[in-house]
Amino acid sequence: MGYKYEREESSATTKLTYLLIGGGIGATLALLFAPKSGQELRGDIADVTRKGIEKGKETAALVGEKAGDYYEVSREKAGELYQTAQDKAGELKGKAGDLTEKAKEAVSSSKNPFSAAIEAGKEAYQGEKRRTESKSITEGRPNYPVKSIKDKTLETPGDTKKEE
Repeated sequence: MGYKYEREESSATTKLTYLLIGGGIGATLALLFAPKSGQELRGDIADVTRKGIEKGKETAALVGEKAGDYYEVSREKAGELYQTAQDKAGELKGKAGDLTEKAKEAVSSSKNPFSAAIEAGKEAYQGEKRRTESKSITEGRPNYPVKSIKDKTLETPGDTKKEE
């Protein structure tokens, strides 16, 4: 499927190229067979050529300026991304080293490897609990209904009404 698309695209490009070449040849022949004297025709051809060269130089200068601008912007962005990636990699490397040290300490300090795993699980649970609690404090707590066993009623935190 992709091959067919590429073939159609190259075919269209080829056709366009041939069209432009044919147009150029036709325009040249029309000038050569026009009822002008040779000197006038040569002057016209020289003028058109000069104008084409000037236009080409102007276009090349503009393209060069834009390319330079794009290069500078791209270089700056690439530098920023590279620095950010280096910073993140350094952070991750440090965290991985800390976790490795904690795991080594937990394994070497305990006689039973299961107690080390349990201890690591507790630490992870407590850390997640602290993170969740601090998140709920900063973002606000959700109002989930809590069922009271004594009264057999539904209460929401902050709500003092009782429903039967």
